[in-house]
Amino acid sequence: MAQSIAPPSPGTSTAIPATLPVKAILPWAFFFGLLMLVLLYFVGAEQGATSLISGTGVHEWVHDGRHLLGFPCH
Repeated sequence: MAQSIAPPSPGTSTAIPATLPVKAILPWAFFFGLLMLVLLYFVGAEQGATSLISGTGVHEWVHDGRHLLGFPCH
């Protein structure tokens, strides 16, 4: 059964959802997308031949995260 929605009574206010322009979201979406790609690199590939930072410090910091996300490391 279809229900009819009664119009608001006079003197009451209705909630209007706020609109967010796409131009306001794009810089933040780009920033967080880039940040996620950098984090994915450090968790998934910062080791061995593709290493940007020498030593094993980064590997040790993200070691458990690698296993949690299914990346092989040893």
